Amino acid sequence: MIDPRAVIDPKAKLGANVSVGPFSVIGADVEIGDDTWIGPHAVVQGPTRIGRENRIYQFASIGEAPQDKKYQGEPTVLEVGDRNLFREGVTVHRGTVQGGGVTRIGNDNWIMAYCHIAHDCIVGNNTTFSNSASLAGHVIVGDHAILGGFSLVHQFCRIGAYSFSGFGSAINRDVPPYVMVSGQMAAPHGINSEGLRRHGKSAEVIRALKRAYKTLYKSGLRLEQAKSSLRDMAGDTEEVSLLVEFLEQSERGIVR
Repeated sequence: MIDPRAVIDPKAKLGANVSVGPFSVIGADVEIGDDTWIGPHAVVQGPTRIGRENRIYQFASIGEAPQDKKYQGEPTVLEVGDRNLFREGVTVHRGTVQGGGVTRIGNDNWIMAYCHIAHDCIVGNNTTFSNSASLAGHVIVGDHAILGGFSLVHQFCRIGAYSFSGFGSAINRDVPPYVMVSGQMAAPHGINSEGLRRHGKSAEVIRALKRAYKTLYKSGLRLEQAKSSLRDMAGDTEEVSLLVEFLEQSERGIVR
């Protein structure tokens, strides 16, 4: 399963049935879980921990040092979960001491060609990054979020669960859960109804989220007033409660 033309550091740890293609490089302090496939001409540097059943395509660079002038060679980490797909030319960098020391990617993420995930980012589960979507440092991406092709996310922003960005979006504020955004700079364009339906959300939940969206974006209320109204609306709808929680925790402000 290991091509003889691959270069693997003796200190790397590879699990059962790991496949490494020709001319790929696996550095020291790299751990790769069982049944992971690494194509030709990929580079994995450490400290990096990669889980099971991941697929890493040619010319990807995983676990390289962060592009941060403050970085002075400290042993920071990249942690990757299971069943993630990294297509051609993807770059993912380790964390920085100032940002907590860890870049973390969860499970079942679909990261298409030429995407970039910078230092200290936290990516959840089941996300989709279309071609050339890029995260600056310290970005948090919630579960099931979709970033359209060439979407750019400013450092320290949060992308909420089940949100959706159109292609070429420039995002410089937090994107609340369930919300669709697009444009430069990104502006809100309703609830991601189709995505919610595909993930089994009921018509009642979608209606509740649409009412919440109108309160947040269409009512003319200031943000604090809108949040107060949303707290009253949350009731037994968990999704609206999660939206309120996200708004309460926002530090950069939200796209409006």
